Amino acid sequence: MTGTRDTSAKTTAEIRAHFPILNETVHGRPLVFLDSAASSQKPDVVIEAMRDAAYHQYANIHRGLHWMSERTTEAYERVRHDVARLLNAPDHREIVFTRNSTEAINLVAHSFGCMLKPGQAVLISELEHHANIVPWLMLRDRAGIDLRVAPINAAGDIDLDAYEALLSDGKVALVAITHMSNVLGTLTPARKLTEIAHAYGARILLDGSQSVVHRRIDVQELGADFFTFTGHKLYGPTGIGVLWGKMELLDAMPPFMGGGDMIQNVSFERATWAHVPHKFEAGTPAILETIGLGAAVRFVESIGYDAISRHEAELTSYALEKMRGINSLSVLGAPEERGGVISFLMDGAHPHDLATLLDQLGIAIRAGQHCAEPLVRRLGVQATARASFGIYTTTDEIDTFIEGLERARMMLT
Repeated sequence: MTGTRDTSAKTTAEIRAHFPILNETVHGRPLVFLDSAASSQKPDVVIEAMRDAAYHQYANIHRGLHWMSERTTEAYERVRHDVARLLNAPDHREIVFTRNSTEAINLVAHSFGCMLKPGQAVLISELEHHANIVPWLMLRDRAGIDLRVAPINAAGDIDLDAYEALLSDGKVALVAITHMSNVLGTLTPARKLTEIAHAYGARILLDGSQSVVHRRIDVQELGADFFTFTGHKLYGPTGIGVLWGKMELLDAMPPFMGGGDMIQNVSFERATWAHVPHKFEAGTPAILETIGLGAAVRFVESIGYDAISRHEAELTSYALEKMRGINSLSVLGAPEERGGVISFLMDGAHPHDLATLLDQLGIAIRAGQHCAEPLVRRLGVQATARASFGIYTTTDEIDTFIEGLERARMMLT
């Protein structure tokens, strides 16, 4: 296993023991948490790492010469190495900390985008989250670039012929595309997408907000130019995300924001920039949250992606089989590869009503457009219900979910 430790002997029960919130009850019933695609629960090691840093060594980083600042700086910068190892990045300096994937994509849209010229294009797909649509709309309106959208087929996979055709005139400077859909669970063929993009001279950004949770990521193997993810989906805290980019691109890009810690020198006449990655990290960062992200990365590594992928593939297959046995329930999409995300509809029941009723049974799912309004409308609906799984999800919880759906069907249809 490249760059990470795989100790896949841990059972689901042993993993669940690290998540204290899973012992909670909701409306008098054991919590069944099937909303991990929105934000995952946090293991004790993450909670304790942040608590310990706050209790015993907290200080601002990079600027202090005293013991507290030096220890906290070491802990903070160690996480850059942790994330580089997780992604198999060639250089830890290619890891830029952001608040989340949204900020990471906005950083690229601003800093790489400002190097584009009118007439050039950015290519996205119909699968995208708003975070990978709106920044490019803003860039289009600001810089006069073209925005192109690769369609999906009826199964929910990217139409590769149409994708290549949109690149064929050589005007696309950047492809920005999800690695895994947060609505259909579609795992896109990232390596193939990268090869096609590069063949036509385009760079490619992969939004890994969902994929990094479910499978091993090797940015060198994928061949991408940028990769983003957010900490709170990877069992870490909110307020911390990651942009990985190739060093030559990050070096060439101007800063995203100005302020402290991203400069070498400042006068009232001019400023010069710090080296990558600090050039993109203006101001006091999310120190405790970054330390928490490092604990989350090491926790995931201790389980191993082979075990995680196997567990979640089995859960997804089990859930799909059970759900397809329910009359009046339809699962959206049938992609070639699906992660642990399932969107569905029940005849005669609005997704919001379905989610509310399941909540009364202690079952947490999501309902709505999932910050992917164009995709939901492309599917011909106004909203969907969505169940999503994590490393702590069990088949017993899936059974409880199915029983809840059956009860809801009888009450709502």
